[in-house]
Amino acid sequence: MCRVVDLQQTVLVKNDERAGALRTELAARGTTVVNLLSSPGSGKTELLEAELALAASRGVPVAALTADLATEHDAERLARAGVPVKQVLTDGLCHLEADMLAAQLEGWLPDGTRLLFVENVGNLVCPASYDLGESLRVVLASVTEGEDKPLKYPTAFGLAQLVVVTKDDIAEAVGFDEEAFRANVRQINPGVEVVVTSARRGAGVGIVLERALDVAGGGAVHRPVMARTGAGSGSGSGAGADAGTAYGHTHVRTLPDAGTHSHPHQHPHPDTHAHAPAAGVPVRSHS
Repeated sequence: MCRVVDLQQTVLVKNDERAGALRTELAARGTTVVNLLSSPGSGKTELLEAELALAASRGVPVAALTADLATEHDAERLARAGVPVKQVLTDGLCHLEADMLAAQLEGWLPDGTRLLFVENVGNLVCPASYDLGESLRVVLASVTEGEDKPLKYPTAFGLAQLVVVTKDDIAEAVGFDEEAFRANVRQINPGVEVVVTSARRGAGVGIVLERALDVAGGGAVHRPVMARTGAGSGSGSGAGADAGTAYGHTHVRTLPDAGTHSHPHQHPHPDTHAHAPAAGVPVRSHS
């Protein structure tokens, strides 16, 4: 008898197990992870640089790890905030995974780090499926990307615990319809907070930091409907694994003080990504 094995499902379950362990390890050290996801060119790095500088000015011990396929440009920019920064070059891999993150933190993350901001690879597809051990997942979209972004990328926006609109200083020039964007977010992820920012003008800068500190202090975090919804094909059990989802199979993960979450996963690519061992990923650090 032939048995069909879903290799991607196996990889994702293994990743979530490692992410859960990493979340526990970091929590024991007093560190909370914030995972930032967006398309390329969303202004994620500029906003993060401003948030890191604000944290440094307030004496909040923070660090940042930024991932790109190539170049160290983002790490060089973030290092200007005067906080520990590390660049991960994924060598073509379109997302970070929990094992990769854990390997890069070993021996680098300073003791006493309160918040670790992870700037994921610029991509709203692959990174959406991978838990990195974060306690706050932030999805960003610039006003230049269009109001229908949440509808086009339902998994990314559907699992967000905070949605950030960037580059509001040019919203009028590009004809961005904020109300339409908010309505589309509500359709995919009811109840999630949407904040509007302009790093260039300083508008909204500090909100991500405040929300992250609130979560680090034990505050409640938004629980997306999609993350509470399970399906029979995953390893789902317990609270939240009680209904189907239109976005693919799911499996359950548990976040501290946030109940039980399950992750729906899309399979957008017909090909298979080569997952290089974490130890082989080139890295650079900036202190």
